[in-house]
Amino acid sequence: MSAGVHTVAVIGAGKIGELMLSGLLRSGWPVDRLLATARRPARAEELAARYGVRVVDNLTAVDEADVLAVSVKPQDAAALLDEIGPKVPADKLVISLCAGLPSGFFSRRLPEGTPVVRVMTNTPALVDQAMTAISAGAHATGAHLALAEEMFKPLGATIRVPETQQDAVTALSGSGPAYFYLLVEAMTDAGILLGLPRQVAHDLIVQTAIGSAVMLRDSGEHPVKLREAVTSPAGTTISAVRELENHGVRAALLAALEAARDRARELAAQAE
Repeated sequence: MSAGVHTVAVIGAGKIGELMLSGLLRSGWPVDRLLATARRPARAEELAARYGVRVVDNLTAVDEADVLAVSVKPQDAAALLDEIGPKVPADKLVISLCAGLPSGFFSRRLPEGTPVVRVMTNTPALVDQAMTAISAGAHATGAHLALAEEMFKPLGATIRVPETQQDAVTALSGSGPAYFYLLVEAMTDAGILLGLPRQVAHDLIVQTAIGSAVMLRDSGEHPVKLREAVTSPAGTTISAVRELENHGVRAALLAALEAARDRARELAAQAE
């Protein structure tokens, strides 16, 4: 499916919608094949000025686009679908970027047979390093999934998962960048405590994080094996690891991701 054939409308171009717009443009998607909608006039002007895309109202987007990428906040999705649902032809592809909302939420508010693809991406899309998980709704075909992949591959890596796994994906990779930023923030503060200037501590931990991530990606080794390679008997690393275990860091991460998964489910229930 050629990119130039399809007109894509990003409906509710907030942070995630803007990531999608900018990524498509960087990948060479024709600007005249992109539309956006925004609730506030100031936001519409900002998007038009920054990206050169045409910003239209929701019903115009539904009328002119082949693909509708819905990226409103979950709590706003029902009102949006009340507005546009009856106007959406059943042959349009609807892509949901709404965290926590299952494809069935959309299918119940759209004409029978409308294909819906559920997508969860993350903010490293800004630097073309996103992790995007794609799931088929009841009426989405392999061709619909392939088109969704075509749209999101320029933003980073993509993976197909069953929709039943999407709340876990949201907790792990959708929210995941925030966990790493929190870790870097804490380690930078630790560097300052140990006597390093803030910028030096920051540069040390950021490059260490990048290098470690590349090794995880490219070496094919299990993270335990890579960790053990740094952990000498009676050395500095094992002393630090012992303190992390004493403070329950592993258990805290398990609990944190469960909380994020549960919140995704709550958002879906509240949106109904």
